Amino acid sequence: MDLSQYAELFLAESREHLSACNQLLLEWERRPAAPEPVGGIFRAVHTVKGMAATMGYARVADLAHRMENLLDHLRRGGQPPADDIIQLLFRATDALEKAVDLAVAGRERDADVAGVAADLDRAMARLAPDKPREEHEVVAAPPPDVGGGGRLIQVVLRPEAQIKGGRAMLIIRKAQSLGAVQGIAPSPAAFEAEDFDGRFAFRLDSARTVAEIEAAVRSVGDVERVTTSGGEGDDERMAPAEGGAAGGAGRSRHIRVDLRRLDSLMDLIGELVTTRGRLNDLASERKDPAIDDVAIQVSRLSADLQAEIIQARMTPVWQVFDRFPRLVRDVARQLDKQVAFKVEGKEIELDRAILDELGDPLVHLLRNAVDHGIEAPAERKKRGKKPEGEIVLSAVRERSSVAISITDDGRGIDRAQVLAKALREGLVEPHTESLSDDQLLRVLARPGFSTATQVTNVSGRGVGIDVAMTKIRALGGSIEIRTQPGKGTSFVLRLPVTLAIVRALIAAVGTERYALPLTYVAETAEFGAIAMTTMEGREAMVLHDRVVPLVHLRNLLSVVGDAPAPRRPVIVLEMGERRTGVVVDGMLGQQEIVVKGFEAPQGTLPVFSGATIMGDGVPALILDAAGLL
Repeated sequence: MDLSQYAELFLAESREHLSACNQLLLEWERRPAAPEPVGGIFRAVHTVKGMAATMGYARVADLAHRMENLLDHLRRGGQPPADDIIQLLFRATDALEKAVDLAVAGRERDADVAGVAADLDRAMARLAPDKPREEHEVVAAPPPDVGGGGRLIQVVLRPEAQIKGGRAMLIIRKAQSLGAVQGIAPSPAAFEAEDFDGRFAFRLDSARTVAEIEAAVRSVGDVERVTTSGGEGDDERMAPAEGGAAGGAGRSRHIRVDLRRLDSLMDLIGELVTTRGRLNDLASERKDPAIDDVAIQVSRLSADLQAEIIQARMTPVWQVFDRFPRLVRDVARQLDKQVAFKVEGKEIELDRAILDELGDPLVHLLRNAVDHGIEAPAERKKRGKKPEGEIVLSAVRERSSVAISITDDGRGIDRAQVLAKALREGLVEPHTESLSDDQLLRVLARPGFSTATQVTNVSGRGVGIDVAMTKIRALGGSIEIRTQPGKGTSFVLRLPVTLAIVRALIAAVGTERYALPLTYVAETAEFGAIAMTTMEGREAMVLHDRVVPLVHLRNLLSVVGDAPAPRRPVIVLEMGERRTGVVVDGMLGQQEIVVKGFEAPQGTLPVFSGATIMGDGVPALILDAAGLL
């Protein structure tokens, strides 16, 4: 069997273990005397080593083994590690992560691990000078020449294990590193059958002890139990997997699913939603009770299916957030700053497609918070603050959207400095005397704009907020900024929970139809029936004792034709504390739409976020709420 087909499974599991290593190293750095972190790091690295060896990734396994040696000595010694040892383990974890990625990509020879491996060996020699250097057993040795029929090894994989055939073959490979394997039943060819239930057996000629054999089998993972019998002086022995009973109590109800399958399912349900709309239109035209009944049933079933598929794509934000403590820690050390980093709302869920795109904007904003926001310890003391700054990354659910905020307690943004540079570069009107939060964000998000006096490898090129703004807008979201001098800055990112299928309000302007996602629709009103006023030179209406500026979509899009009616609908959009009323010619109701990517022609106004196909087969553009506010 070709083990390369299981490379993605190895990659996913290795990343989980290496993420755990980073989290535990951060904890160990904060609490050097705590014994728990080093044990967890050791187990994670040991697992990666075992999986890499069975996959044949020798460099990965060798580096993991050297880390394992050092970690084993540290956990047995029980002494707090020196700072240089912690830094070495961080470097080794980074090197191991890169080596895993290269190995899976078929480029393991490009993995430059020699320098880190040598440093690990030197650290081990310094800490344990009397301990002889171990031979690295990670590359399978020739099978030992032993006689007899060998031991009978019977293995049962966990029912919820993914790709059981791959797991079984990894166990056979692992066993072959211990000795000669024969008599595999069922045959390896049967491992690839869909009905393979994860039960198999083989004979192993090996000089290793029963405990060593069973530990090797369990190290591959997803093993429910191992039964070893035969061999001189051995009694039959059944070993349940670590962390689970032999009977399977407490089994996980989660399985791994290739994201491409979920993407395919989402595409199919999108087509079904479009077809459902067409069916509903036909049913309303024909007025046939039988067709109506079928349309109602199809609508109900497709809605249930759609909800289940969307829920299956939902992913907790911790899967992205968990990599940021290490990022903040590294940037803070590089800048000689003290930063306490907190994460809140890690259980909040987002569509995987959105979450995958969220990493880069958050990286830019967090690096800016450490570099521009948090002051140096000496400066903080002069201002009466604690020398250690604080950055909080949080996620909260707001109706049908999610708000993610990055807040620091640093110096805040100097509006006067930003305004002065904006005036010099002609980014604001010459008579502008101050910048509101919205104006401040627009200036900071201009490509290349930066108030940094020098460019460093952390920031200063003016691309951070620009990149974040562009990406978040592309995801159908928005960014807000709040800042106070001496108290800190907060960036708030508001995002829809899912992008693929959304409920929208369909509006008419002239002969065209436009869709507005209901996520950002607060209410509707009637233009011509509400008191009017002006706000910063713009036409506005007074709604619930609040002044709401207006945007006439007909004027914005330069629609020509018959004059609009004196009274027409106003769709009130809301993002955070901002509100805008969009005046349209008419409202055609609500419906669920399938969002398609939209490449706007050059010169098109930045007020469209995508397109959709209506029930009658005619396309309609989706309005970007953030572009209208």
